[in-house]
Amino acid sequence: MTIPAGTYAIDASHSEVGFTIRHAGIAKVRGVFNEFDGQIVVADDLATSSATATIKAASVDTGNEQRDGHLKSSDFFSIDVNPEWTFASTAVSFSGEEGTLTGDLTINGVTKPVTLEVEYNGAAKDAYGNDRIGFSAETELARSDFGITWNAPLEAGGLLLSDKVKIAIEISAVKQG
Repeated sequence: MTIPAGTYAIDASHSEVGFTIRHAGIAKVRGVFNEFDGQIVVADDLATSSATATIKAASVDTGNEQRDGHLKSSDFFSIDVNPEWTFASTAVSFSGEEGTLTGDLTINGVTKPVTLEVEYNGAAKDAYGNDRIGFSAETELARSDFGITWNAPLEAGGLLLSDKVKIAIEISAVKQG
């Protein structure tokens, strides 16, 4: 497996940054962020490659306007104070088509290391002659690690929201220059 070297810009119109959280202990609520960008630099030596990304917190979309408004508030994302989230890689490791991408994730002004499990989906030339690469990535984080602690008790016991959040990312990136 060879990932073509180069600098790639994330094509947000063909990519997705999503999350899943358990609600009331019985259901999963999913959402996406509609505004994000980033860059992937693939080096000849994959271990020296890098990735960066910025997500607009206000672009959260769970399909429910009231819930999205609550997520944008100081109970969760505090978009007035922290409008952007960022990721900057610190280590890349691949074996075949699977690997890990470790980096610093900043949410609500709190920076923590995270490791994403990554799958390389391949390279292609699109209908317009652009060279593209694709990746899928997943990780799980504790929202409390980023200062997101709002919750509500349930009548039967337990809490309304899980602390655990699963992140799923699908990336299509276009080679630059």
